[in-house]
Formats: sequence, structure tokens, C-alpha cells
Amino acid sequence: MACGAALFNLRLALHGQDIRPIVTILPAGAHPGLLAVVRHGGRKSATPEQLRLLRAVPLRRTNRHPFSDEPVPPPALYELRRAASEEGGLLHVVDEPAARTRLQQMSVRAYRAQTADPDFRAELERWTATPPGRRDGVPATAGGPLSEPQDRWVLRDFRGGSGPARPPGKDFETEPVLAVLTAQLSGALGDVHAGLALERILLTATAEGLAVSFLSHVVEVRQTRDELRRLIGDTCPPQAVLRIGRGYPVAATPRREVSDVLDPESSRT
Repeated sequence: MACGAALFNLRLALHGQDIRPIVTILPAGAHPGLLAVVRHGGRKSATPEQLRLLRAVPLRRTNRHPFSDEPVPPPALYELRRAASEEGGLLHVVDEPAARTRLQQMSVRAYRAQTADPDFRAELERWTATPPGRRDGVPATAGGPLSEPQDRWVLRDFRGGSGPARPPGKDFETEPVLAVLTAQLSGALGDVHAGLALERILLTATAEGLAVSFLSHVVEVRQTRDELRRLIGDTCPPQAVLRIGRGYPVAATPRREVSDVLDPESSRT
């Protein structure tokens, strides 16, 4: 999924240079680790939507802080669903009260299952509450407030237990939009398309002035992932659970240097 998201941004960047990218996903006969090949397909002006999404790339944030209770308007939800569909995904909005209650119960059970696993706790500790100067992971400043008993939706602790006390009245929103992303295909191809769809959803949300965070633990635990698939009535497994709303600005997190993720030699073969 991460590679699919990166592929979407690469494709979008080429559109921004008025280059038409030709993308082959999982090319036949290629190296088994090769997920996609992108070729120059000639000159073509970018569309207004492509430019709008491209402008959103440096502005996109994962917002783990409380959102306002302002509802997400139906036209914006339509655009998010369309964004998923355009890239081979499906975005299921969980809005029926009984289904939301079941999703909340899954979230609690998945969170408890993961935090009971010492290997999971060790990995979470390696990648969160990272010190200043580190260019990957989640710094404590981006972790959001610590979860409190009144919070309906369990959120992971990305601050290593060191978050400040929450100011009075700064609780999380009571009814966020909750949406589940699935791919229209299964297997590795479906995973790549899920990443493409996820990035387009996130950039569309940014362009619409919306904030998004993840309830990743629900899909990372097999039992709750299978239960969630049955809840939304899809034949393909859920790939992401999104919390969507109107958020307040948050700072950017560090990124690795471009040279860390490019291999100039392999591009010549």
C-alpha cells in the first residue's frame, strides 16, 4: 500500500510537469520485487484536478488530534468515494448506528490484542515518540493527546506515555466520519490499487479542507479484520479504516532524504 501511495504521487508529479505517465503495475516477467514501471508517454497538459491534488501533496498531514464537531458535507464525501473508485478502490462509510457500535467494539478489542503483545509494543516504541533530528517515525509532537476514558474511539499512544495533560474541553469529536477502504481486486494487485486509492483519498480530503487519521489496529489484527469485512459486506479484505472530519492545523512530520529512497543505478537497468 505504501508503494501504491508513492506511485500515485510520482504519477501526479509527472502530470505536474505536463508528462503523460504510462504505468504498468506488476509487469509480467519482471523482477518479483518490482511493483510498477513508469514510462514517459509524451506531453500532455495536467488537468485542473491533477494540479489541485498536486498542490495538496506538501499540505497533507495525518491529524491525530481532536476534530471539531462540524459535519462533513455530503458533496465532500462524494468526492472521497469518487477518489477511491477512480483508483480501483471502494470507500465504505460506516454511518448506521449499530454498525458503528460494532466497529467501536472491534477497535477496542484490536487495541487490547496489540498492546498485550510484547513484540508489537517494542516495534511501536521503536517508531514513535522519536527524538528531534530523526527523519523517520512519528515524533511525539505529532502523536496527539493521550487517550482518556471518555474517548469513544481508541487511539494509539504515539507519545510513549509522555503526552501532556489534555486541557479541559479538548475532547475528541463524538461522531467522526468513519470509512473503510477496500480494493476492487484481491492479492498484490489489489494492495497496490488500495495504496493508489488511499493517497488519492488523502489528497482529496486535504484539498477539501478535511483532516484524516487512521484506526489501523482494526485491520492489523486478523480477527477484527475478518469481522470488519463481514460488517461492510465486501468480498475483499479491508485495507484501511479512516477517521475523517474538520481538524485544526498540525505541523509536518520529518521525511527521509530523497537520496535515501532512490537507487540511480537500478534505474539504468
